[in-house]
Amino acid sequence: MNTIDLGGQSAVITGGAQGLGLAFARRILASGAKVALWDMNAERLAAARRELGSSVESVVVDITDAEAVVAAHRETEQRLGPVSILVNSAGIAGPNHRLEDYPLEDWRRVVDINLNGTFHVNRAVVPSMKAQGYGRIVNVASIAGKEGNPNASAYSASKAAVIGLTKSLGKELAGQDIAVNCVTPAAARTPIFDQMSQEHIDYMLSKIPRGRFLEVDEAANMVAWLVSKENSFTTGAVFDLSGGRATY
Repeated sequence: MNTIDLGGQSAVITGGAQGLGLAFARRILASGAKVALWDMNAERLAAARRELGSSVESVVVDITDAEAVVAAHRETEQRLGPVSILVNSAGIAGPNHRLEDYPLEDWRRVVDINLNGTFHVNRAVVPSMKAQGYGRIVNVASIAGKEGNPNASAYSASKAAVIGLTKSLGKELAGQDIAVNCVTPAAARTPIFDQMSQEHIDYMLSKIPRGRFLEVDEAANMVAWLVSKENSFTTGAVFDLSGGRATY
């Protein structure tokens, strides 16, 4: 494992209780940062803290609630000091349906968590980073946001919007030492698979030239560099984690 120095910094990782978010937490913690996990699942948060150690902070928060996000940020900074690293990993896949059959309630929920939640968290954290004159943000999008997956219109649209949000915010903050980038993973075997049909899982695997799913530690290694001081120039960019699937 390459050494990344995040010593003296405080990180927020949304969706940090499991899957990619938990892998990001392990890597960022190993690199020396203090870590706060944000997740709406209190039971899984407790399990994640048991795994990572009592020094890790956790906050139960629903990122679709803008006021709750502001409160979570305030609580985190009271415990850990100014937040200089943010990884937005919270998200859901939603069910698999053709667009004309997609339930309106599910559409709204996927967009609310994946897009609006990412907006709320960025909105809460950016002013603190600006006050420090430093920050690193990674928003987790998806290869589906680049290419669109059939029978996953809500997920694909929400992740495409996360890419657009990242590019916009990256340009807004480009004059300061605050980098805003996103990653576009192919599927990894995480609990998000529980929301998908086997047919959809097989489809995703068939599209990956490497012939396998992403390993969560592979994603964590890229994110660790993106949130480091070594990433001093790149902002508003999209980093591919698709195993060769992406063509741009």
